[in-house]
Amino acid sequence: MLAHHAEVAWSQFLEFIQERTSSSEYENWIAPIKLLKATDQEISLEVPNIFVREYLFENYKRELINFLPKREDGEPALLFVIAEQKRQEISPEPPSFSPVQSSEQPEVKLNPWYTFDHFIEGPSNQFVKSAALGVAARVGRSYNPLFIHGGVGLGKTHLLHAIGHYVRTHHKKLRIQCITTEGFINTLVENLRNKSIDKMKHFYRSLDILLVDDIQFLQNRLNFEEEFCNTFESLINQNKQIVITSDKPPGQLKLSERMIARMEWGLVAHVEIPDLETRVAILQHKADQKGFRLPQKVAFFIAEHIYNNVRQLEGALNRLSAYSRLMGLDISEEIAQKSLGGLLQKVPSQKISVENILKSVAAIFGVRIPDICGSSRTKEIAFARQVAMYLAKELVNESLMKLGSSFGGKTHSTLLHAWKKIGNQIETDDQLKQQIQMARKNLEDV
Repeated sequence: MLAHHAEVAWSQFLEFIQERTSSSEYENWIAPIKLLKATDQEISLEVPNIFVREYLFENYKRELINFLPKREDGEPALLFVIAEQKRQEISPEPPSFSPVQSSEQPEVKLNPWYTFDHFIEGPSNQFVKSAALGVAARVGRSYNPLFIHGGVGLGKTHLLHAIGHYVRTHHKKLRIQCITTEGFINTLVENLRNKSIDKMKHFYRSLDILLVDDIQFLQNRLNFEEEFCNTFESLINQNKQIVITSDKPPGQLKLSERMIARMEWGLVAHVEIPDLETRVAILQHKADQKGFRLPQKVAFFIAEHIYNNVRQLEGALNRLSAYSRLMGLDISEEIAQKSLGGLLQKVPSQKISVENILKSVAAIFGVRIPDICGSSRTKEIAFARQVAMYLAKELVNESLMKLGSSFGGKTHSTLLHAWKKIGNQIETDDQLKQQIQMARKNLEDV
C-alpha cells in the first residue's frame, strides 16, 4: 500500500465511523486523533491520551484491520504517539474546567419531576426510598456509599435526582454534582485533552455529594475505572456522600475487586418491580400530572398488562391520552386495548408462587421439595435450593423475610447470597442458564 493510499484509507475509515456514531461520541473520541505519518508499512497517529487509543481498539479493531495496513500477526499496523508526552510550551493560563461556574458551584442538571414528592411508594421500593431520603437529610452521616440497583425503568434515576433536589433545597451550601457514568468518562477525556485534569480532580474531590447514574457503563474500562475509584476513595475518606445507581448489584458487575469492595462498603438497596396497586397509583399520579382523568378500571387494566417497567407505564399513558384526544373519544378499557396494542403483555394465568417454583426446580434437578426446604447441605440439594431462592427473588413480589420463611425459615441474607451467586454463575454457565430458562417456562405454563 503506497503512502498516499494509506492516507486515503485513513480518511475512508473516519468517514465510515462518523456515519455510525453520534456526533458527541465522534467529537469526543475520534475527531481529536491526528494522522502524523503514513507509509506502506505503518500509519502513525497522534492521540490526546491512552484512553482514546484504548477506545479505538476496544470498539473499532475490526474496522481498523479492514481499512488499514496490517502486520504479519494480523494486527493493525498503527503507531500511537501520546500528545501528552510531547514537549509543548506551557500556556500562560491553564484551561478552565467547564463544570465549575463563576459562582464556584457545580452545574447540576436535575429532572424537575424527579423529586421525592413525585415518587410513588409501595412495598417494592419503600426501603430504598427511605434510604435515599435518609442520605439526603443527613449527607455523609447515614449510608455511605448508597448503592441503588434494579431493572430498567424502576425509578433508580428518579431517586438519584430526588436526593439532588432535596440537598439543593435543604443544604444550599453543599457542593453537589449529579452525572452519568458516560458523562464522567467524557469529562475525563475532555480534560485530559485540554491538559486540565488536575482541575477536574480538584473539582470532584472537593464535592460534598456525588451522584453517579448507571455505573455499569464503567465495566471493561480499566483506566477510567481507576480514576473513578481514586475519586471515590478521596471523597469517602473525607466523609463526603456518594450515591451510585446500577442495573445490577456490585458483585455482578465486571469491575475490579477493589471497586466492588468500595461500593459494598455502605448500603446496597434493590428497587424491585412494583406490585399491582403501586402501578395503579403511579398511573393515577402521572395522569394527574398531565391533567386528564384516568378511570380506575382502565388504570387497573393497564397495570395488569404492563408490569415490568414504570417507564412503559408512562409511555402507555402518553399514547392513550394522545389517541383519545385526537380521536375525540372518552378513555375506556376498550380504547386502551385498541390504542396500546403491542405494549400490553400477557397476563400470567396464575400468579407465580414459591410453591410452584419449588415444584419446578425439584422436577428439573431431581430432588424432593422437603429436602430443598430442609437443612440438608449435600451439594445437589444445596444447589437446587439456591436456584429456587434465585427464582423466588426474581419472580415473587414478596419481602425477603417472607420468602426466607418459605424455605424453612432461612434468613434474608442467605436468600440474597443465593440470588447473587446464581446470578453471577448464569453469566458463564450455559447449562445452568438453560435449566433456569426451563424452570421459568414451566412456571409460565402453569
